[in-house]
Amino acid sequence: MTRPRPPAGHAGSCSSGGAAAAMAPAALALAVALLGAAPPGAAAAWDLRALRCGLSADCLECDLALNLVGQPLVRQQLMKGLQQFLHSPSPAKPLVLSFHGSTGTGKTYVSAMLVRHLFQGGLGSPYVHHFSPIVHFPHAEHIEQYKESLKRWIQGNLTSCGRSAFLFDEMDKMHPGLIDVIMPFLGPSWVVYGTNYRKAIFIFISNAGGEQINEMTLDLWRAHRDREEISLQDAESAISKAVFENPQSGFWKSGIINEHLIDFVVPFLPLKHHHVKQCVVNELVQQGLEVRQDVVQEVADSIPYFPEEEKIFSSTGCKTVASRISFFF
Repeated sequence: MTRPRPPAGHAGSCSSGGAAAAMAPAALALAVALLGAAPPGAAAAWDLRALRCGLSADCLECDLALNLVGQPLVRQQLMKGLQQFLHSPSPAKPLVLSFHGSTGTGKTYVSAMLVRHLFQGGLGSPYVHHFSPIVHFPHAEHIEQYKESLKRWIQGNLTSCGRSAFLFDEMDKMHPGLIDVIMPFLGPSWVVYGTNYRKAIFIFISNAGGEQINEMTLDLWRAHRDREEISLQDAESAISKAVFENPQSGFWKSGIINEHLIDFVVPFLPLKHHHVKQCVVNELVQQGLEVRQDVVQEVADSIPYFPEEEKIFSSTGCKTVASRISFFF
């Protein structure tokens, strides 16, 4: 791994000129409030213009409300965590989020949306770092080498830009023990390895805990209660136990769980038939196709649901919606 070098004067880069210089006075005032009394050249990677919430479609909160289907708990937890973190000129620790749920419920979609609003270039920003265990850490026998490389990568990039984001995908496939090497970067210490890292964002994405969330949701449905009535505390407890006690999980017996270094566990609930129909409509609009109700119904009906008899929740969320649409035109 080599450390990327930010281009000089790049908008939204860690040179403080970029995004802040192009702001209107009101937006600049917000930037000052968020950044605090930072010295010239201090880390300022966030695309702060995207944080203003009015009637603009560029607002993250609006984007979540309009385009994230069936996940009000996610919107609640995510906005709560971001508002507390971004409005603090000197956060006590990095923001650490952990997304959990079955496939197709929106975990990757939300993480991409988040960095798109905070960083110019989104996932393509040099200050957004995306790790996949299959791509970056494929061989268990090289785990010690991976640990050293990962630690150096994070340290180097936080030295370059303290306002960076690190996304760890498929944590349920991560080699157990590997992720604990980043523990020093997640806690409340002021400086680690000579680097101030408390303005960074870490996001863990995992299918682990999805089965437990689905069971809790099914229990509510059987009790004739709404899926959104799931207690966040109950969900967090079930998820933490599932990932901590699973030998195949990247968080197995992890100090990150044991030391409570995750600030917000974000549960993604299974999607019902009417949620899938919303996904179909959104995808048709995105592809510039006619929104035909017969197509919407047929695509939604073609997706498998569980339990097998009642068919209440989508087994694949909205993951296969885009690929299925072409079969019905």
